[in-house]
Amino acid sequence: MYRRWLWPGFALPGILWLVVLFVVPFYAVVAVAFGTVDPILSQPVPIWNPLQWNVGWIVEVLHRFAPGGTFFGPSVRTVEYVASSLALCLLIGYPVAYYIARHGGRMRSLLLVLIILPLWISYLMRMLAWVNLLATDGYVNRFLTFTHVLSQPREWLGGEPSTVVLALVYGYIPYLILPLFAALDRIDRSHLEAARDLGASPLSTFLHVTLPLSKTGILGGAVLITLPMFGDYYTPNIVSGTPQTSMIGNQIDLFFHGGPQPTIGAGITVVLALFLTVLMAYYMWTIHRASRDVAAV
Repeated sequence: MYRRWLWPGFALPGILWLVVLFVVPFYAVVAVAFGTVDPILSQPVPIWNPLQWNVGWIVEVLHRFAPGGTFFGPSVRTVEYVASSLALCLLIGYPVAYYIARHGGRMRSLLLVLIILPLWISYLMRMLAWVNLLATDGYVNRFLTFTHVLSQPREWLGGEPSTVVLALVYGYIPYLILPLFAALDRIDRSHLEAARDLGASPLSTFLHVTLPLSKTGILGGAVLITLPMFGDYYTPNIVSGTPQTSMIGNQIDLFFHGGPQPTIGAGITVVLALFLTVLMAYYMWTIHRASRDVAAV
């Protein structure tokens, strides 16, 4: 009995942490989403019993997600911003992770510290630093006008989608590089040597050996950054703050601070959670299939 419960007992604190700080709060949001609104006080009334849930608010939220609805534009914009940010993160982060894993040498530890170093500073402070850099009289505009790239300062903070995408990339790219580095560092060099012995060029070795073997790291890092990106609302608020660049997270924040509208905000949260669950399920299925293939070999 002692050995049977010893190792599962180590997971108990983490399970309690998730139940208290995730499962219970999320169920409260679900109860609000499937609840009602007090007609006198105009306040949301959660329904805790699933057998008595009211689906009216969820149906209304789904209608607003349809083309022409109020949430259609922000949801499409969110997907575009997240996809663009993820692509840029991969284009920038993969070469960095590859270099550190394969050619870092004695500088590997220092390079990893430099990547982690920005995480020691508050995300809010780092975004506010970008606000100062991208201001009309900031250093970015000064440099671009000095080098004649721009004839006059540009309003980077006036609702530019590119500003939001770059801010997302800057904020989340370290979380992509670290899983990629771990995946690339675990690749057995004998696989690379075998590919070269068989006459494969460096490019062919990368495309047919390194890249497929690092797929789990790519997917893991992608999930790690895309999940919070979909719910991000403070980054667009800080670097843009205009409806033209609002994401679905901004809609949730707006409805949670608008009188009886928390019911709508909770409904958006539930729909977004279901969408992200599909992405997470695909990631888990891919990991399971990859581990099964490795075991078969």
